[in-house]
Amino acid sequence: MKILHTADWHLGKKLNEYSRLEEQRAVLDEICQLAEREAVDAVLIAGDLYDNFKPSNEASELFYATIHRLSAGGKRAVVAIAGNHDSADGIQAPDPLARACGIVLAGRPTTTVTCSERDGCVSVVRSAPGFVELKLPHFDYPLRLLLTPYANEALMRRFLGTEDQESELRTLLQDTWQQLADAYCDAHGVNMMVAHLYFMQKDGPAPEEPDDEKPILHLGGAQAIYTENLPPQLQYVALGHLHRYQTVAEQPCPVVYSSSPLAYSFSEANQPKFVVLIDAEPGRPVQTQSIRLQAGRKLLRKRFESPEAALAWLPENPDTFLELTLVSDTYLDAPTKKALYDSHDGIVSLIPELRTQTAEGEEEPTQKVDLSKDLKALFCDYFQARKGQQPNEDLLALFDEVIDVDED
Repeated sequence: MKILHTADWHLGKKLNEYSRLEEQRAVLDEICQLAEREAVDAVLIAGDLYDNFKPSNEASELFYATIHRLSAGGKRAVVAIAGNHDSADGIQAPDPLARACGIVLAGRPTTTVTCSERDGCVSVVRSAPGFVELKLPHFDYPLRLLLTPYANEALMRRFLGTEDQESELRTLLQDTWQQLADAYCDAHGVNMMVAHLYFMQKDGPAPEEPDDEKPILHLGGAQAIYTENLPPQLQYVALGHLHRYQTVAEQPCPVVYSSSPLAYSFSEANQPKFVVLIDAEPGRPVQTQSIRLQAGRKLLRKRFESPEAALAWLPENPDTFLELTLVSDTYLDAPTKKALYDSHDGIVSLIPELRTQTAEGEEEPTQKVDLSKDLKALFCDYFQARKGQQPNEDLLALFDEVIDVDED
């Protein structure tokens, strides 16, 4: 049985003012072609299908068209769960229609999928809250999946039937998963989990959550889950949330973040993106292969010592999104900015880095401009850098007056 693991599509996401929808269309087409080429039997999508709770019509149409194409008219199973960016209700609403195409959509950790059997197509033969068993065409053994869409800690405790604050969430999840595995996951089927959670090895390093990502580890969120909390019956755990491809652990089975299909923030600059192809059969360890995706614009970070160096490099790197840091003796003037932006259509961020000099004429360490500050604070930083002191009250009052006039 060949199974494809992908996650974190974030359909509708923008990079500042830049739409990524056409890139998403291209990379999802690449995933569909890969599924056809590899004769995949099932596709697992581990959450963050959209980038927000109310996706645009274009993002929704792209999602439905893609999962319908992946389903191959009901011959291939497609299972998608909600992530922390998704609306549980929104993901689950079209499930009855989706099931007619062999597609399972789960919005909550306690979702119970209605059983349905169709000759020659994917059928749901058994289900329970957080579990589904699928019969796939041409296989005499089933695919069993523990499904754990994202829910914050308070909702997760309620879904698990307890609001006991003393017990660790990971222990409650472990008990729930083990009960499901004991009841349904024997060695006569393929047993896996699809989850949108923050997993790590106990006492191991904590994986970093990406920039611009809604963090799971925060007040009211779900705590880190340890790989030792997983049932031993599982053969593979398909994870979503972290955007970098990584295998969290090999025991009790491969526990894998497949990565997002595109780089969505500059913390992911130059980061390769993957899907994971899994060869599985009952009672045996799975074989996995990470397959690098090629579609979409690369995100690059680059630092230059002069505008001339940047202008020479930019035409050689088209079809990219860029975060440029430019070292300068002064703040960048308007003509320099215009020349840079005119030479490349993907400059997302232009960061000036001031170079100051000591009285002896030696360069001091460069100082980056903190663009999170407001205009007045940036003006004070500039004045300090150029004059060696803070502006006086009269100058600040004049600055305020200029800003007020500009805003009017």
